[in-house]
Amino acid sequence: MSLKKIITISAVAIISVLLIYGFILVNKIFSSNTKFEEKEVYVYVPTDASYADVKKILAPYVKNFDNFEMVAEKRDYPQNVKSGRFLLKKDMNNIDLVRAMRSNIPVKLVFNNQERLENFAGRIGKEIEADSLSLMKAIKDSTFLAANGFNEENVFAMFIPNTYEIYWNTSAEKFRDKMIKEYNNFWTADRIAKAKAQGLTPVQATILASIVHKESVKKDERPRIAGVYLNRLRLEMPLQADPTVIYALKLRDNDFDQVIKRVFYNDLVMRSPYNTYVNKGLPPGPIAMPDITALEAVLNPEKNDYIYFCASVDRFGYHEFAATLAEHNVNAKKYSDWIASQGVTR
Repeated sequence: MSLKKIITISAVAIISVLLIYGFILVNKIFSSNTKFEEKEVYVYVPTDASYADVKKILAPYVKNFDNFEMVAEKRDYPQNVKSGRFLLKKDMNNIDLVRAMRSNIPVKLVFNNQERLENFAGRIGKEIEADSLSLMKAIKDSTFLAANGFNEENVFAMFIPNTYEIYWNTSAEKFRDKMIKEYNNFWTADRIAKAKAQGLTPVQATILASIVHKESVKKDERPRIAGVYLNRLRLEMPLQADPTVIYALKLRDNDFDQVIKRVFYNDLVMRSPYNTYVNKGLPPGPIAMPDITALEAVLNPEKNDYIYFCASVDRFGYHEFAATLAEHNVNAKKYSDWIASQGVTR
């Protein structure tokens, strides 16, 4: 066999080997390497996790880990692990998987209608890495409270219901700092001036808004209710707001899951700083997280002469308003008779 033929055969053999190796390599890199049936899944990598930790997290989702590791090492991922929330899609190849593990996807936080800080911290603790205890500690930090004009009883006023994007691995302190920034953004000079015109600070306006929020689900009625309560405050009357009594009962029992539809005389004389039948002025803190419409109702109340109101039996969800006690007593008896006929005992 001539030297030329030997060289040709050798070259063909080498090229064949290289093609085979290249095919195998390309297959390892670009073939689908997921083993979940869902279209997409999220994986969560804790703060300070190691590459070994990530491998355990990914194990249920990656089909061939040797192939994944080969690509991960080529792209320096083991030395640059990121914490956070990461989106994996069905049939991703190894390059896509490594790229996905470097793209921290924010969580969309939507919160409203929370009744107290503890419940709120529990709700947020289910959505981000920081747990409820660390959130409570950060929010109630004495230095933070003093610097921002809050105390432990009214700091719940800081949280403005909305939809927020926040990274899952956000610390409790960073979450708190984001919320105070959002609070300051909400309380513009115009809103602060409107609160002042009603004789209120932003915190006091939020406390009153929490009562308005609990009094009525009807957003179009809230400015009228806010007007009534502001009339009472100006007359130095007790607010006599049933939702504050209900809050006091739940606080006393340490049970915010109980449903209380009816308030009795014995409840009205209960000793509690949140009982606005016993105490004049506002309670020490919000009795719920008021939504934006309740806040705006306090800042832009209806100007009226009403002093009293009670639930309507003709327009469910709404209230009947009165300027005199005599008018109110008629409305109140009508409601009392109706609720008794419904067999509501609590």
